[in-house]
Amino acid sequence: MSPKLAFFDLDGTLVSSNVVHQYNWFARNSGDSMRRLRLLCALPRLGWLEMRSRRRFNEAFFQHYRGLRRDWLIESAPRMFEELLRPALYLGAPKLVEQNHREGYYTVLLTGSLDFAIEPLAAFLKFDRVVSNRLVFADGVATGDLEPPVLAEAEKAKTMRAILAEFNANPKHCRAYTDSTSDLPMLEIAGNPTAVNPSRGLLRIARERNWNVLDLDKPYEIS
Repeated sequence: MSPKLAFFDLDGTLVSSNVVHQYNWFARNSGDSMRRLRLLCALPRLGWLEMRSRRRFNEAFFQHYRGLRRDWLIESAPRMFEELLRPALYLGAPKLVEQNHREGYYTVLLTGSLDFAIEPLAAFLKFDRVVSNRLVFADGVATGDLEPPVLAEAEKAKTMRAILAEFNANPKHCRAYTDSTSDLPMLEIAGNPTAVNPSRGLLRIARERNWNVLDLDKPYEIS
């Protein structure tokens, strides 16, 4: 019997927050009052980039982490989880991941968020594997660059295929959950795709292709 794998996006899918909110939390608690101002000034350009390329957005956005110390980021992540990410979890998110575990699925979180930032959340939801973006550090200080590959757009689907090949799993027996058309390749690989809290564009595609649609902000009953 082919192994069963379930792949999850994070931002907008399981939580209502995103990478900008995460950085804003770190900036607010860093002691550098100018960090949030610099982010605010950069938001129009970042928004423009995101509409054109999620990869280019990531490469520009994570430059804002430049100068932050790795040990402080890791030490602060549990508090960021409690103050930001845990309250941002959609009501049905923990139950959805739990249901996949109960049904024998190996759960994989594929996210453009940073590894240290989402580690406490991934542990809380008991994901079997996490694949995320990673900052480059020099002498323990963030350079603002990302270690390749940058997990966005087609790279998520490529990673998904690599994990399926590692398990010798049939894509027809896997599930994928995401909220955005930027992750459409993920859904197209999966034999059981689900549009979660979908954007207008993804909702239209899901209806056209008869995919599952799930609203995790409403009570979600597991069987």
